[in-house]
Amino acid sequence: MNLPTHILVPTDFSPTADEALDYAIVLAAKLGASITVVHAYDVAAVSGAHVRANAQSALDAALAKRQGAGVSLKSLLKSGNPLDTIPDVAREIGAELIVMGTHGRQGIARMLLGSVAERVVRTAPCPVLTVAPADPDEA
Repeated sequence: MNLPTHILVPTDFSPTADEALDYAIVLAAKLGASITVVHAYDVAAVSGAHVRANAQSALDAALAKRQGAGVSLKSLLKSGNPLDTIPDVAREIGAELIVMGTHGRQGIARMLLGSVAERVVRTAPCPVLTVAPADPDEA
């Protein structure tokens, strides 16, 4: 088994996604890997002309905050349902590992809201490392 050289980090700009990105940066630095940060927004679930611009600004800010970490960081903005888009992007870019946050919802909240991380784990073309929130109350 080869160690990953390209890591995909999906983000929804939540504190948990930020923790996953920071974890991936530490991991990538140790492995000599590059990182692509992707945000997928579902056009059917959102409205407004500024969605794409706001998402790109948030991606740019997330990467700018982490410049100088000694890791190659790229951003990618995709329109589509994150459940499908994240595994598709992993295939497209040849990611060898996905590092993503999980909100750790259980019970009725999980049933109603679902779990993007769980679906990605089941459909990804590569291993998936999930990062739980440091403070479970943030989830």
